[in-house]
Amino acid sequence: MRHILRLLTAIVLLTPPALGETVNVFAAASLKTALDEVAQSFAQTTGHRVAASYAGSSGLARQILHGAPADLFLSANPAWMDELETRGRLAPDTRTDLLGNRLVLIAHDPEAGPLDLDAPGALAMRLGRGHLAMGLVEAVPAGIYGKAALETLGHWNAVSGQIAQSDNVRAALALVATGAAPLGVVYASDAIAEPRVRVVATFPEESHPPIIYPVAVIAGRDGAATRDLLDHLRTPEARAIFEAQGFLWRGE
Repeated sequence: MRHILRLLTAIVLLTPPALGETVNVFAAASLKTALDEVAQSFAQTTGHRVAASYAGSSGLARQILHGAPADLFLSANPAWMDELETRGRLAPDTRTDLLGNRLVLIAHDPEAGPLDLDAPGALAMRLGRGHLAMGLVEAVPAGIYGKAALETLGHWNAVSGQIAQSDNVRAALALVATGAAPLGVVYASDAIAEPRVRVVATFPEESHPPIIYPVAVIAGRDGAATRDLLDHLRTPEARAIFEAQGFLWRGE
């Protein structure tokens, strides 16, 4: 009997713990730095892991509409979440506004001085013959917000022929960080994540539509681990991480 008990004890000790589940998250590229950190805390807390795909919100939404296996979607604007909701692709009662952000003008030159966005022609003068890096102005949220702000402040017509458009805001950030473009329009959170750029101006909030990051579970993917992640995103721990990376808290 003692031998049997010893054997059973050994089996229990050698049996690995049950593996957690993987939650597939499609998230706006601007969330990468913060969400990667949140995902680590989620894994430590629950044993589940996050497999995150980062890109422009427009591209991710289209992938979900075509059946991509996303469990959770975090968009950088409400419009693409609205599209999924209209098409019946969101799990009922899971959508909520999680975060906000600010729009900033960044420069590659570490010694670049502040730029007065209220001064007519100031942006065009600073840009010279260079390019202004932005997300796609008709599809990527940061590009949409950026174009609206430039139009409101009277700069768009002067610089529209020099826009270097990218598939997502992190690609626009990289253009400025590497010096391929002297200036760019990105989120404040992007500027915090990239030490090779300098913020030279912050766009007034009233110059563009409110920057809102909604989150929702995808219809048919409403598992327990996904719900756990949705809950974790709204914890004080997650909030602290997002705010440290420059996001504004809009969660409950």
